[in-house]
Amino acid sequence: MSHRHFLIYKPYKMLSQFKTNDRHQKNKKFLGDLHDFPDGSMAVGRLDETSEGLLLITTDGQLSSHINKKGKVEKEYYAQVDGMITEEAVQKMTSGIEISINGKLYQTKECKARIIEGIPDLPATQQRIRDERHGPTSWVSVTLKEGKFRQVRKMCAAVGFPVLRLARVRIGNFTLENLNAKTANEITTLMEEK
Repeated sequence: MSHRHFLIYKPYKMLSQFKTNDRHQKNKKFLGDLHDFPDGSMAVGRLDETSEGLLLITTDGQLSSHINKKGKVEKEYYAQVDGMITEEAVQKMTSGIEISINGKLYQTKECKARIIEGIPDLPATQQRIRDERHGPTSWVSVTLKEGKFRQVRKMCAAVGFPVLRLARVRIGNFTLENLNAKTANEITTLMEEK
């Protein structure tokens, strides 16, 4: 069977799913609002409704499983945080930090994190971000090989810097810069990453 793959930029306030049976979500925006994706399409590594950024959509369940479950494919996020994040806070995140997942304490795995100087080049957002009159903000890059629910937000909050805006900018070798059309073979190479 020939699979189809799509790289998209999921906007703020859109769910990373195609439909719902939840009557409370009937007025939400769904991925199907962006494009007429083929039957069997699934989002790989969901982004929560208030996060934005790079999202891979595929009809290949094995590729989805590889990226989500194997812990080999890196995902990089840019987070705008409340306050001027410190090197000490970043170091705590890279070493692994305790957060809550489903009401239980969880120790995150070691990851990569760094302070971003200035404002990263991201698409405009519909999200209202408070302005500098309410105090400074800063940006941090966090790269994970795991993906617990709202993990980056919880990690930043745990070191004292709540997230104001969150965008995924990379999945494996794919970045926002190469959002142009990709062949199935290029995307399938994600499965071969060591």
